[in-house]
Formats: sequence, structure tokens, C-alpha cells
Amino acid sequence: MLKIKVINLSPYELPKYQTDNSAGMDLRAFTNSKINIDSLETKVVNTGLKISLPKGFEAQIRPRSGLAAKHGISVLNSPGTIDSDFRGEIKVILINLSKKSYSIQPGDRIAQIVVSKHETIKWSLTEKLENSVRDEKGFGSTGKN
Repeated sequence: MLKIKVINLSPYELPKYQTDNSAGMDLRAFTNSKINIDSLETKVVNTGLKISLPKGFEAQIRPRSGLAAKHGISVLNSPGTIDSDFRGEIKVILINLSKKSYSIQPGDRIAQIVVSKHETIKWSLTEKLENSVRDEKGFGSTGKN
């Protein structure tokens, strides 16, 4: 199990897995008052959390499926990336894609955080790539059904 150092500036408990097989943990809004997000509006919402990830790891900030399906609330730069050298407060850029205003209360669960390993790469410039079955077929090339 990976241990990550965290500073919690909020009065809320640390994010936790809701089930044994969850990949993400819910982040809470750290605010003193209600935040209204009008239709097609974005708001940056504080979480009160600062973390120190080991090199080779990132944290991804993702929408909560229930907020997206029921209220049209999503993470604008989904997934947002928290790099291992960032030490500031984690903030979430929320967007309201619905036609109705939506209100976030202090402590509401607003997004998910998923910690993942990643590779560091080095580019290898070439003049030709290996052929593949798909080759250069792009958008929609695998069909609809």
C-alpha cells in the first residue's frame, strides 16, 4: 500500500474509498458558504488538501458520476493532473453543463481523486512507424456497433 503525506486544512475527514474495489476517493468542497454554479459557468473549488506524491506518481481529478448524470456537473479539465512536485492546495475546476443552476454546500463531495503510476519517456525521433492493423484510421474507424 502506498503511503502519501497529506495536509488537511479543512474540518472534513480525509478522502476515503467508499467500497473495497473503488479506484477513486471523493474530494470535498472546502468553503465557508454555498457556491452557486450557473448553467455553463465554471468555478474553482478548494478542497483544503495538500499532498506530496512520490516521483513516478500522479493524482487525477475526475468527475463524480452521480453529479454528472443527475446535475450535469463535471470537472472541466478532466482528468485534472496533480504532478508529484506540486505542493499547493488541490483545487477542482467544476463546470455546470446543465440548464439549471447548481449549489455546492460546504463539505459536499464534488470530485474524485485517483492516484496512479506513470512512466517518464524519452522521445525517439524516426522517419517511419511500424504498421498496425488500424494504421492511420482515426475517429470512428472502428464503427458504431
